[in-house]
Amino acid sequence: QAHLVESGGGSVQPGGSLRLSCVPSGLPADINCMGWFRQAPGKEREGVAAIDSVGNTTYADSVKGRLTISQDNAKTTLYLQMNSLKAEDTAMYYCAASVPRPIKPLEGRLYRYWGRGTQVTVSS
Repeated sequence: QAHLVESGGGSVQPGGSLRLSCVPSGLPADINCMGWFRQAPGKEREGVAAIDSVGNTTYADSVKGRLTISQDNAKTTLYLQMNSLKAEDTAMYYCAASVPRPIKPLEGRLYRYWGRGTQVTVSS
């Protein structure tokens, strides 16, 4: 059974940093893209960042230059380094995995496998 387990969320002041981690298990061997998504209360889910099997990355405009997606060399863990956090970054953050390489990597409907999320709260 496929699992994606996120960790690393928490509360931080504006300008602070967090690093989210996602550990997958039981996924098909031919995963071609993994991504981070977020959903704030009362808002639609939005794609934050994605990385494909050859290391190409895609970012939402709102996070470019502040958030960085990466994987370890063995692709056993997906990371999201979050710097210069803002109040509007407050949301539940989810990692997701897709076998097909999405044409639009930040569209969540293209991902089949999802974690349960980790909460990030940015507040003074």
